[in-house]
Amino acid sequence: MITRMTSLFRRFRGREEGHVTTEFAIMVPLLLVTMLSAVELGVMTLRYSMLERALDIVVRDIRLTTGYTPDHDEIVTRVCDTATILPDCENNLKLEMVTLDPRSWTGIPQNTVCTDNSEETQPVTTFTPGVENELMVLRACAKLEPLFPTTGLGSHFETDAAGDYALVVISAFVQEPK
Repeated sequence: MITRMTSLFRRFRGREEGHVTTEFAIMVPLLLVTMLSAVELGVMTLRYSMLERALDIVVRDIRLTTGYTPDHDEIVTRVCDTATILPDCENNLKLEMVTLDPRSWTGIPQNTVCTDNSEETQPVTTFTPGVENELMVLRACAKLEPLFPTTGLGSHFETDAAGDYALVVISAFVQEPK
C-alpha cells in the first residue's frame, strides 16, 4: 500500500501540467481584493473631497454675505446641491455649528454626532449662528455605505449598526462685520 502511494506521488510530482491553475487559484483572489480596495479608497476620497469643497463654498458664501444667517436646513441643501456625488445627501448629512472664543480656547468637542439610519431621527446637535467678528466652526458629518462592505478595505471601516461609515469635514470662519 505504501509503495503504491509512493509511486502515485512520484508520478504526480513528475508531471507539470496544471501548475498554472494552482498559481491562478492563489493569486487571483489577492489581486481582486487589492483592486476592489483601490476602487473603494478612490470613491471614498472623491466623496470626501467633494464634501470638503462643498462645505468650503457654502461657508465662503455665509462669511461674505454680511447680516445673513441661514438656518440648518438651508445650509444642508446648499452643501448637498454642491456635492452632487454624495448619495441621499439631505438625509445622511448632519451639521454642527459652534461659536468659539479664540482668547480662551477650549477647542471643539471631540465626539462627532452623525446620522444613524438604524435609529430614529435625531434633532440638530448644536447650531448657533454667530454675530459679527465671532469665530465659527462648522462641522459636517455624512454617513455613507461602502461599495464593497465585505471585501478588502470596505470590511475594515468603522461602521454603525446600519453599516455606514462617517466622513467628517470641519471648516472655520469669522463672521464679517456689517
